[in-house]
Amino acid sequence: MEENQPAIAYFSMEIALDPSIPTYSGGLGALAGDTLRSAADLEVPMAAITLLHRKGYFRQVLDTSGRQQEQPEQWDPARKLKPLAPVSCIALEGRPVQIRAWCYEVRGITGHVVPVYLLDADLPGNDAADRGLTDYLYGGDQYYRLRQESILGLGGLEVLETLGHQSVKTYHLNEGHSALLVLGLLERQLRDRKSMSATGSVTGEDVLAVRRKCVFTTHTPVPAAHDQFPIPLVRQVLGEARVKLIEAAGGYHDGTLNMTYLALRLSHYINGVGMHHGEISRGMYPEYPVRAITNGVHATTWVSPPFAQLYDRHIPEWRRDNLYLRYAVGIALEEIGEAHLAAKCALFSQIKARTGRVLDEKLMTVGFARRAAAYKRLELLFSDLERLKWIVRQIGPLQIVCGGKAHPQDEGGKQAIQRIFEAAAALRDSIPVVYVENYDLAWAHLLTSGVDLWLNTPQHPQESSGTSGMKAALNGVPSLSVMDGWWVEGHLEGFTGWAIGDSEASGAVTTELVSLYGKLEWVILPMYYGRPAAYAEVMRHTIALNGSFFNTHRMVAQYVANAYSSAEGTNFPTRVVAGLT
Repeated sequence: MEENQPAIAYFSMEIALDPSIPTYSGGLGALAGDTLRSAADLEVPMAAITLLHRKGYFRQVLDTSGRQQEQPEQWDPARKLKPLAPVSCIALEGRPVQIRAWCYEVRGITGHVVPVYLLDADLPGNDAADRGLTDYLYGGDQYYRLRQESILGLGGLEVLETLGHQSVKTYHLNEGHSALLVLGLLERQLRDRKSMSATGSVTGEDVLAVRRKCVFTTHTPVPAAHDQFPIPLVRQVLGEARVKLIEAAGGYHDGTLNMTYLALRLSHYINGVGMHHGEISRGMYPEYPVRAITNGVHATTWVSPPFAQLYDRHIPEWRRDNLYLRYAVGIALEEIGEAHLAAKCALFSQIKARTGRVLDEKLMTVGFARRAAAYKRLELLFSDLERLKWIVRQIGPLQIVCGGKAHPQDEGGKQAIQRIFEAAAALRDSIPVVYVENYDLAWAHLLTSGVDLWLNTPQHPQESSGTSGMKAALNGVPSLSVMDGWWVEGHLEGFTGWAIGDSEASGAVTTELVSLYGKLEWVILPMYYGRPAAYAEVMRHTIALNGSFFNTHRMVAQYVANAYSSAEGTNFPTRVVAGLT
């Protein structure tokens, strides 16, 4: 491998790079950004491919009743990115579509750089119908999405070659949106060995050669997240030759181009994003060897300034090696309390500045924020308002901060937000409820570090991982969560937080509500107000047990050891291997 040449190309439809760059919608993008930051810290030879998303995901505007309106989040890439001169080209519907890349450099703690190439089709030489294909994240209909995903997969491969990255051995598909890159690899395999016949035949050896180069991470068991395209549309956009090539490679499933199955069939290493999610995925795809690498978050990004200063004083090695956070068990409870209070005050100060609402830092504050999708069940806490009122009257006061965007086409998610606003109005005289508008990276930093308890209530078993609770854990905030996703691994009752429900397979709403309200009434609020030292002890355990493990330094090390190193011809520099053992 040539010096300073990437051995790994990481493809993701969304990547959260900077709060002012709206190229992400939620957890998938946040994870991608954290992955690249840890890759840079650990000097992993990687480059990333995504789309520019000139108009972002959207800016959320909420009226007084919680009705969501969407506005384009126009931004100027020239303010944060470097435009690259080379122009690549792919064919869509038989016409050329030119693509150029903008570069963002993710710089690690040693100075190592992971370049991120954001693809842009808004070029003067392109057809007007194609110039907007890199405008909106998850926008448009199937026709728009297939052309957009063609740019990501096929265009991304062309851009890497145009930029001279000839040493890539492993292509990591972060979810199925980029699966068409395997088609491009297969075309190159056939071209390079001059084996394509007049009918475009493909041998098992051709498929195996491509499979050795590809790693696929699947992120969700929710069917709506797996893109599918009818074959006539594939023929229209990609052409007859590629339709036959996909068929020869076994890329169709149930009569459609299913991007998840295309990635599954052409990848040698496949993984879910948690142990529990790996089990679920093996049940969904029993013919494929799905492994598991549990997600994490980038510690130095998500640790709040007060806790970063605390760790720097007591555990100076933590930035280089997050496992040192285990030694948080030796930090005095008083110091943890002081750091948390500072983070809490920072959150409340921003809430006051943005909303005019004044919250009391002495009160137990529950936080929950995520995409407003039906299975996330944002409104579950408000199922029994009279019970909530009774709890605060009998045990102690409570205040709630929440947030999240619904996809523009997700009416169920939008209605969930409105129901929270209705509940907030009904609780006005007893429990302050703040819904943060346009929840983004900046709010996520404040909220995951500034609340006292992180709530997570997904519909089992649809939460593949979830990373907000991991961010909270790094700041000593314990979780109260359904036993799904990462919490199956992170939960240690009474030490890192509390479970909603008695088992990971419970799923009955009535049972979950009994557990949710019962834990608040009998365990959490009495401990917070009556035994504050015990609550601080839970916070300390949360850092030491969960913060030290659920981070992307550990996660990237597992990808290098288990997925990337297994690719044919991949040899990592000694400094990389040494840094991961």
